[in-house]
Amino acid sequence: MADRTRDETYDEFYDCVNMQPKELEEWLGTEKSKSVGDSDSGESTGHKSGRRIVSIKRTNKDDLNDDQWDHMDKVIGYVHRHTAQRPDGDIASSDWRYSLMNWGHDPCKED
Repeated sequence: MADRTRDETYDEFYDCVNMQPKELEEWLGTEKSKSVGDSDSGESTGHKSGRRIVSIKRTNKDDLNDDQWDHMDKVIGYVHRHTAQRPDGDIASSDWRYSLMNWGHDPCKED
């Protein structure tokens, strides 16, 4: 886990993941969601992550296990790295946005 407390990780995760579980589930069911990312086993890493994020967001904080806490850290790192690589131009239909959405972050929701 990164050099932050679990409370800090929890808060940061919820800051990064700006999609609600139902919204993320619906997104993961689309062809656009499945069209991005690496997919050695048929499902991309980001798509698998999205399913895990839905589960984490539906779990009470006190019931989160170590694996879920570790995944929250991974999500935070991914979202921070990839939002820093924002491409020029309209991102609404970009693979960059779709990839971030698989990880629970819709950059079009930001101010």
